[in-house]
Amino acid sequence: MIDASIVICAHTIDRWDDLNLAVASVRSQMPPPREIIVVIDNNEDLRERATREIVGATVLASEGPAGLSGARMTGAMHAEGTIVAFLDDDATAEPGWLAALLDAYRDPAVLGAGGPVEPLWRAPPPTWFPDEFLWVVGCTYSGMHVHEGRIRNPVGANMSVRAEVLRNVGGFTSDLGRRKLGFSVSAKARIGGKAESCEETEFCIRTARLHPGGYWAYRSEARVRHCVPVQRTTWKYFVHRCLVEGTAKAVLTTLTGPRDGLGAEGRYVRVVLPRALARNLFSAIRGDAGALGRAGAILAGFALTALAYAGTRLGGVAHARSVGPTPHAEAETVG
Repeated sequence: MIDASIVICAHTIDRWDDLNLAVASVRSQMPPPREIIVVIDNNEDLRERATREIVGATVLASEGPAGLSGARMTGAMHAEGTIVAFLDDDATAEPGWLAALLDAYRDPAVLGAGGPVEPLWRAPPPTWFPDEFLWVVGCTYSGMHVHEGRIRNPVGANMSVRAEVLRNVGGFTSDLGRRKLGFSVSAKARIGGKAESCEETEFCIRTARLHPGGYWAYRSEARVRHCVPVQRTTWKYFVHRCLVEGTAKAVLTTLTGPRDGLGAEGRYVRVVLPRALARNLFSAIRGDAGALGRAGAILAGFALTALAYAGTRLGGVAHARSVGPTPHAEAETVG
């Protein structure tokens, strides 16, 4: 029997309303999930309130290292479903989301599945923001490569995996991933800083390597809406995330090798970005005032990401080591 445990991780009371909407969106799915697990990361007040007020969900305190990966694995290790699906606390699942994900598992070769993550803008997006950089705000970017329903890795806000695979592979490496959910304007965004991204990518690459013939499925009907607050629509945040991504990609390629670690990014740089740049420059010539800003953001975003990548690689990747189960993941039995 294929059924799903849904894991939603949270760390701040500031997203309390979003968390409740996320839980409600899962509770209304057909077929219903086997269980909903809400994991609270290092916030006892939030855990107590969630335990009192969130109905129909199991609320747990994270048992892992502080951060998203530890919280996710806490939920996964308590899950009883054959499939574990992850939804962000500031995302809502559209009707039919779970049914579409579960349908992918009819193919025994499917290791995991995901779907599109669409932005739910809390304020109008800036005219300079290109859709090809929606990954900056945790959403599916325009031009993402999907080949015959297969992808390298799902977006973490809309990701599912076979429970047995998740537990046996060794989990998310501690070298990657956010140590803290959300974004602080005081967070470091420097070249060679924390590799606070790409943990799902590394996990999916490693999982596929350990399961020859297995693949990650993409279901366009499995849609979620991801909240984008106004503070994530600033130029400062855009720069921050590009630097973080470049640093994380440098660590990722050290762990996985450039062929797998940058396979999708190669097409993104060779095909997606040049087409977007040309399209926006043409639109700017025709009088689209925002198009010139989008063209500039494409150039700047690429340059910033590449600079952070090169700086981290040339400076030596401090996190580099052989990937395998972390001591914590082994004790618990885990992109």
